[in-house]
Amino acid sequence: MSSTRRRAAVLGSPIAHSLSPVLHRAAYAELGLTDWSYDRFEVDEAALPGFVGKLDGTWAGLSLTMPLKRAIIPLLDTITATASSVEAVNTVLFTEDGRRIGDNTDVPGMIAALRERGVDKVDSAAVLGAGATAASALAALARICAGPVTAYVRGAARASEMRGWGERLGVEVRTADWADAAEALRAPLVVATTPAGATDFLVDAVPARPGTLFDVLYEPWPTPLAAGWSARGGAVVGGLDLLVHQAVLQVEQMTGRAPAPLAAMRNAGERALAER
Repeated sequence: MSSTRRRAAVLGSPIAHSLSPVLHRAAYAELGLTDWSYDRFEVDEAALPGFVGKLDGTWAGLSLTMPLKRAIIPLLDTITATASSVEAVNTVLFTEDGRRIGDNTDVPGMIAALRERGVDKVDSAAVLGAGATAASALAALARICAGPVTAYVRGAARASEMRGWGERLGVEVRTADWADAAEALRAPLVVATTPAGATDFLVDAVPARPGTLFDVLYEPWPTPLAAGWSARGGAVVGGLDLLVHQAVLQVEQMTGRAPAPLAAMRNAGERALAER
């Protein structure tokens, strides 16, 4: 049992639908951390410095979602190599001596979610979309993909950005036009990082023997693409898998207790989504 009050929370805007409190509280309950609390706060970029500046010594850590993953960096004392590689922090740890350390658990969370489904190495991969989540996907693929990654994006600017991330992360990134996204589905691993509805038009293009689809969305679930993929016998990793695995790593870092209770956290997340 813990003996002193400790606090943690998720910050972002919008934040009302975040599942992080459900996952972290489930972990605390399973671990017997009765003096730990985990809340959510609506905080935008303008309000972030003031919020962080007021936190006292009871605070163990923060989870960060959009639009704060880059805005937090100037407020920290240091960030890990993983966070630096994608210029995004989703985890802040407060040390006993008052330092603020930024980390990114999205990248290892993606790797862990894939490993749970038996995907340790692939010869090539495809990424649907650009942006911060796509950059995290490239960072994860840098560790498990032996060959090229083809990113399907809209426009020359996003194509250039993805190639730049590839160079920075040590991944051979090729780019293709979004209009040709159906070709992506033949890759042994497809990572969909796009908003809800963006990949619906691809359902009829799912091959007869698909590989693995990692769709980062979790609500609504399954997405039409994920449902079509499963119907053809392909393996599917979903956004809840990612959310749980990155939260497991956050719990372990914030509480110092490992392993965090993955099954209890996933069950809590599934119940919460079913009740919505």
